[in-house]
Amino acid sequence: MSDNLRIEQVTDRKDRLAFVKFPFTLYRDDPNWVPPLIEERLDFFDPKKNPFYEHARYQLFLARRAGELVGTVGAVVDDNHNAVHNERMGAFGFFEAIDDQAVADALLAAAEAWTRGQGMTIMRGPLNFSTNQEIGALIDGFDEPPMVMMTYNPRYYPALIEGHGYGKVMDVFAYIADLTRGLEAAPEKLFRVAEKAAQRQGIRVRKVDMRHFDREVQLVKQVYNRAWERNWGFVPMTDAEIDHLASGLKAVLDPNLILIAELEDGTPVGVSMGLPDLHQALRWSGGGHMWPFGLLKFLWHKRKVDQLRLMIMGLVEEHRGRGADAIFYLRTAQEALARGYKRLEGSWILENNTMMTQIIERLGMTRYKTYRIYEKTL
Repeated sequence: MSDNLRIEQVTDRKDRLAFVKFPFTLYRDDPNWVPPLIEERLDFFDPKKNPFYEHARYQLFLARRAGELVGTVGAVVDDNHNAVHNERMGAFGFFEAIDDQAVADALLAAAEAWTRGQGMTIMRGPLNFSTNQEIGALIDGFDEPPMVMMTYNPRYYPALIEGHGYGKVMDVFAYIADLTRGLEAAPEKLFRVAEKAAQRQGIRVRKVDMRHFDREVQLVKQVYNRAWERNWGFVPMTDAEIDHLASGLKAVLDPNLILIAELEDGTPVGVSMGLPDLHQALRWSGGGHMWPFGLLKFLWHKRKVDQLRLMIMGLVEEHRGRGADAIFYLRTAQEALARGYKRLEGSWILENNTMMTQIIERLGMTRYKTYRIYEKTL
């Protein structure tokens, strides 16, 4: 490849470590970047530890110029996505690069070639590696760090991706609210009507019971895939994936911020999960290696987290817009405020999900970040 630029496939642990550590160099002068815990990222790419790879396969690539690492990208094919949506789609993710179109072109071309070799005809991204994980390139809202499990990138990434022939396929939004002002701004009548409407439907909303965590996870399984099945790009999570996610989050969950909507007979029809913004703790601690001191620094700073992300809020289709949606938000905001949280982010929300965007805007939240997913025909 010209200009001493070479693309290499990641083939061993040394390469994977270089892949995971590259952003520490790329973003070293960016105050809004959130450094990950390296061991957690390595585990994500380990098929023995991540059940996502029971139905997906991937390849990582490194870009080097004159021996210096200048970019990364991953390519993935998720068989579950393609079975659900009846298409042959591959995706690129974990795209990181210096501000150089030649580097971006070489990385994306390598990802596309691998994906085409898997028999795929469409490429989308960024997806890390599915819509159940981090998605999208940030296109506005660069002035503050992302919240937990949301992406961040330099301002030049959209131009690099578009410069390689990709066009927008979908935007997703993040909304923000100051909890004190948000509760004051939200119309009290809306909540009274919501409570009465939910009661008429025989719906009750309760907190999760951590004493019976495994049982509660089973209830979430019953409702999660049904609640989101009609959303653009949605891929049902397997039981193993939900168990893996729940196990990973259990130690950092606040049970006061996780709500389940049930019918009178105990049938679950909705779930809402607010997650403390662990990115604050990662950013303050510096991320990096968990051992020997990285995890201790993270846990120390976790005590000072003062914002949260409303990460999941959904109901099965026949119970939407009947009160429980607003109750989820109100109770989450009240519980969060009582525990010292100051801000709440609602994310991510598809641009075509007009019912949810209308609800969340009526509740006083303001759109403050947009993430874009791109597509290209191979």
